[in-house]
This record gives sequence, C-alpha cells and structure tokens, in this order.
Amino acid sequence: MPANTLVSVTCIPLRLPFHHWNPPPLFAGRPRDKLDSALIRIQTEDGTVAWGESYCVEPRALTAVVETLIAPLACGKDAGDDALLPGMQRMLHNLGRSGPVVHALAGLDIALWDLRAKRAGVPLYQLLGGKRRDRVRVYASLLQYYGSAERLDAVTTQALGEGYTEIKLHERTAEALAAVRRSTGPGVPIMVDTNCAWTPADAPDAIHAMRAYDPFWIEEPLWPPENDRELARLKQTCGVPLAVGENAASAYDLERLVDDQTVQYVQPSVIKLGLTAAWRIAQRCAGTSVVCAPQVAFFGPGYLASLHLIAAQQQEVALERLYVELAHVPYGRSVPIEAGWVQVPDGPGLGADPEPELAAGKYSS
Repeated sequence: MPANTLVSVTCIPLRLPFHHWNPPPLFAGRPRDKLDSALIRIQTEDGTVAWGESYCVEPRALTAVVETLIAPLACGKDAGDDALLPGMQRMLHNLGRSGPVVHALAGLDIALWDLRAKRAGVPLYQLLGGKRRDRVRVYASLLQYYGSAERLDAVTTQALGEGYTEIKLHERTAEALAAVRRSTGPGVPIMVDTNCAWTPADAPDAIHAMRAYDPFWIEEPLWPPENDRELARLKQTCGVPLAVGENAASAYDLERLVDDQTVQYVQPSVIKLGLTAAWRIAQRCAGTSVVCAPQVAFFGPGYLASLHLIAAQQQEVALERLYVELAHVPYGRSVPIEAGWVQVPDGPGLGADPEPELAAGKYSS
C-alpha cells in the first residue's frame, strides 16, 4: 500500500470546561459550561499523523458520522488526491448541505491541509502562497453577560489589562455597548455580535441606538441569517459596517455576498466549511470592498488553520479569541496568545499538534 494512503480517520470530541466570571450563559436554551468541537485525526500508511477540527454540537452524532460515513469513504484512498474531498462531498450531498456531515468533512479538509504541508516540510501558509505578516493581532470576544454593565466593565477592563486592543460583545442593546464604551474610552474597536437578534423591521432602530457608541461592526443582525436581500437594504441605510457568515450553510452563500458586496465583512468558519472553502472566500475578497474576517470561536486545529489563513490573505484582520478561562488551553505553550498578539508558527503543517492529553481524549466528555 502506498505511503500516502489513508489508513484511519478518527473523531475525538473536545469538550473544554470554561467559565467567564459569571453564571454559565445559555446555548440552545441550556446553560453552557463547556466549549465543544471535535479533533479529527488522520493517519497514513507510513505513520504520518495530521489533525483537523470540526464543529460539534452533539459529540455522539459527529462521532457516528465520522465512523460510519467519513472513515469508510476516506480510508484506502490517496490522501494527496485533489479529487478525494470533492468526491466525498458530492457522494454525501443528499445527506444534507449543512450540519454534522458537512462539519465532519470540514475537519477532514483541515487535516488534509496539515498532512500536505507536513509532507512538504513547510508551514501551511506556504501552501497558501506565503505569509504576508509574521504575527496577527487578536481581539477578545466576550461571551454574553445579558447587559450587566458591572460585569461587562469588569471583564472588558481585565481584557484590556492583558493587552487586547479590540473587544467583541455578544449583546443586543445600546446600553450594553455604552457600558463597554465607557470602559474602553474612544478609539478602541468594539464589535457587536447579536446572534441574529432582529427582524428586518426591528434592526434599523436597534442599530441606530448603538451608533452613538461607535460600533466597529454589527455582526449577524438579522433573522433569518440567509435573508441576503434585507441585509443589502440594511447595509445601505444603517450607517454601520455589517459582518455575517458564521451561520452560512454553504461557501457559495458567502461567495455570493462577496460578489454582490452585500456586507462589509464575511466570516467563514473553517470548522464548518473547511479551509479550502474559507481560503477560496478570502481570495475572492481580495481587491474588493469586502473583507474576510474568519469566525474563530474554537481552540483546536481550526484555530491554527484560521491563523495561517489570516497570515496569508491580502487584507490584515484580527483573529477572534473567545475570552474565557479554559480548564486546558490548547497550544497554550506552542502557539500562545501574548499581550493581544499571536506569532504565526513556522513549523511544518499547522505548526503544532494537539497536546498528548487532548489527543488521548482527556476532554471528550
């Protein structure tokens, strides 16, 4: 069997306990005390191991998808075959164009990039045309504090004290933004992610109330997020840059937003769409008024893949970092965030492998 033949594809749930100095926020209607994704480990016949990461709402579901669908189709195939992943995407398309199957394929895609770069003995950014910057600025992305001015002030002040120079809120009111603006003072970029809070009828007034506090962008302002026509109308009238893309079911949705210049920022998630699709979107943005600012609310190989993408793409943007205290910080020693910046790793592939305890499944449940 050739050395580059895939012999295993394994899903390792990654459920990192965290706290954000407040009672757990709600996620899908339930208190959330773990940040979930999944490591995707691949191995070739000659023993080379590479890593990816998948979005993972339910570990049992994603593990079953990988074990019963992804691994059987991938194993025995040439990992260097450019037709491998597109062929699997087409073969599995009737199982859904979003959700666990697509997310599992995204993790496999990242792992295949890691493998290709390792085999070439180069950092992944070299396969993207080379890096344009040696380090990337990082912004502190706060989880939701439900408008508590006291907690928002405390956590914002803490993040600024650690060297972050940009803040994102997951809040929905002008009062919450005002509280953080008082903490930061003028000039500090503050992004506001509303998680699809408003209907098209409600959004204009809600955004108008925020304008006095100078939001850098308003993220995911509309429900449903697929309503491109209303997004375009909102962009023309609201006077604040808009950012969308985390919830895109398909890379083609985001490519259409770029082509039509529907918003100012698009935010592909590599653990939902894969690095191939996210890089294609970044390239499509080059030379346009639309900026690719990947969504990076995760901590494993997808974090490193996003870092390489941002290092290589034309437009400089900051990398998102959920600002929480983790029970374990993946790559905390190998690719650390220090004083609001992260160095782009120069080692082969993604630049680092998950720590042995993560690879062994310490945080799988």
